[in-house]
Amino acid sequence: MKNQAEPKQPVAKQEHNHGSVPVVLFFVGLFLFIVGLFLRGFDKAQMFVYIGAMVLSGYHIVIEGVEDTLRLTRKEKHFHPNVHILMSLAAIGAAVIGDYQEGALLILIFAGAHFLEHYVESKSKKEITNLMKMNPTEARLILETGETEIVPVQSLKIGDHLRVLNGDQIPTDGIILSGYSSIDESAITGESIPVEKTVGSEVFGSTINGDGTLTVKVTKDSQDTLFAKIIELVNESQENMSVTATKIQRLEPRYVNTILVLVPIFILLGPVIFQWSWEESFYRGMVFLTVASPCALAASAVPATLSAISNLAKKGVLFKGGSYLTNLAEIKGMAFDKTGTLTRGKPVVTDFYFEGDTDKQQHFMDVIVAMEQTANHPLAKAILAKFKAKEQLDLEVENQIGKGLVASHLEESYRIGKPSTFGKVSEEIEEKNKQYAKAGKTVVYFGINEKVYGLIAMMDIPNDDARDVINYFKNQGIHTTMITGDSEVTGQAIGQELGMDEVIGNVLPENKAAIIQDQQTRYGLVAMVGDGVNDAPALVKADIGIAMGQGTDIAMDVADAVLMKNKLKKLSYAHKVSNKLNRVVRQNIMFAMVVILILIVLNIMGKMSLPLGIIAHEGSTILVLLNGLRLLQPIKDS
Repeated sequence: MKNQAEPKQPVAKQEHNHGSVPVVLFFVGLFLFIVGLFLRGFDKAQMFVYIGAMVLSGYHIVIEGVEDTLRLTRKEKHFHPNVHILMSLAAIGAAVIGDYQEGALLILIFAGAHFLEHYVESKSKKEITNLMKMNPTEARLILETGETEIVPVQSLKIGDHLRVLNGDQIPTDGIILSGYSSIDESAITGESIPVEKTVGSEVFGSTINGDGTLTVKVTKDSQDTLFAKIIELVNESQENMSVTATKIQRLEPRYVNTILVLVPIFILLGPVIFQWSWEESFYRGMVFLTVASPCALAASAVPATLSAISNLAKKGVLFKGGSYLTNLAEIKGMAFDKTGTLTRGKPVVTDFYFEGDTDKQQHFMDVIVAMEQTANHPLAKAILAKFKAKEQLDLEVENQIGKGLVASHLEESYRIGKPSTFGKVSEEIEEKNKQYAKAGKTVVYFGINEKVYGLIAMMDIPNDDARDVINYFKNQGIHTTMITGDSEVTGQAIGQELGMDEVIGNVLPENKAAIIQDQQTRYGLVAMVGDGVNDAPALVKADIGIAMGQGTDIAMDVADAVLMKNKLKKLSYAHKVSNKLNRVVRQNIMFAMVVILILIVLNIMGKMSLPLGIIAHEGSTILVLLNGLRLLQPIKDS
């Protein structure tokens, strides 16, 4: 569950679907308020205009205040009002003592901030529509007659035989009975390199079949597949997730309760302690309620947060809610997916070696380029990006099961394939293969007449920003972890290069969320950065889920923030902005509370009139707003 640092802290805030009517009425009320400013000398008309402004712009504030107070009172088993109630009473109090303008202004300020806050936080809703669309819906069922029939995936039973054509989405989890193909499992593991599968290999629903045709035996019901578990985990995490409370929201219930208790006591004790008349005591009580109304307090967080969010949006970092940005500064652990997050997401040739002189090596490259041009595979693309042919060769190339690419030219047989499929290998090439494999690289051999003459090593290498970002968070005392579905060897190789504190490899999606939960227990607030469907459960489970902008739609949908254009370095910038935001919010809260305290003291001393209270009170609100707007400015050295 998100925000486990304070799981029992109630949040006096509820998601409300305002619709268009309250927003329209708010602007009508604002218009009436402006009209009222020009009606000086027409007291009754001005009074009715201000009352209209209060009612139209603030009626939803009253309704939400009552609804949320009743809901939280029932839930917490004690009276639990929120700031909506206090603002409503403050506006009514101002009207009772005859200052309708102040009442209308208080409601307008609070309602405006309320709409802005909900506009931002409405984007934090988690959507899994795109994920559901990726779930397979149909399968080619092999009938007893040998013919195939397209049926709904939900109707499949364990033991059914399915036909999976080239390019098809595999309908459900199963075992290959016949055929050979390379399967894109990035939807499950997040890894960009397709996995070669043959008879006896396990396949997963929602993954994509390559060039081969397969016969698959169903081993799991559709609701028990690995992909179905991902959907279930995302759903479960969303249902159990609580909205993160900002600091101002956590102060809200105590503040409101305190003021509601103090106002009647203040009025009742005025004649006894200060020898005021009842009329004077009521007047001072209404001034107290007015100056104590939390306009500046309400403006302490929202405008500053919106400014910070706007600042980050210009830098290509989109936060779906202010609470997520606020909590980013508090994280103690940062977990990263590997492929497409810390790495470029596609393999590149890192090393190669060929025997023979320069002319012979160039001939080998010409042959390799001619062979790989016939393949549509990430490894082939990596090789073609690295090698350039001097002579264009016209070869007949065949992709043979278990052997790789095979071609013949000038009475010689050429082959590119896995090291395990070759027998005649020199000690030098064998040693290089071990060296590269130990470093987590994928190696292919190039052979002529079954004798190996060279090898090519490929790897998904770290992106340009990864090392600097990891160093930044480590310097901030934040534990960094790489969680990858790739092998432990590959993960450790990348992790050591980047200086990660911890690397966890061979992780399936169903385990990623559990790892995040364990990290939360060990370190506290934890953020997760990922880009694939396989990262979705972990992104939701993390206190802050951060998706790479060029990742999958579901990763961006369930995440709390998105790094557009895959600029990982902007993550450290966001952390700096979050730190500054928290400082500004603390300053605003302290300033607002001090001003309120001073105004209350002056009111008790009889030195505070309502007009002076209005000037000081609204002046403090303006200063708080201006302080928050400083967050629009870019942070230096970022």
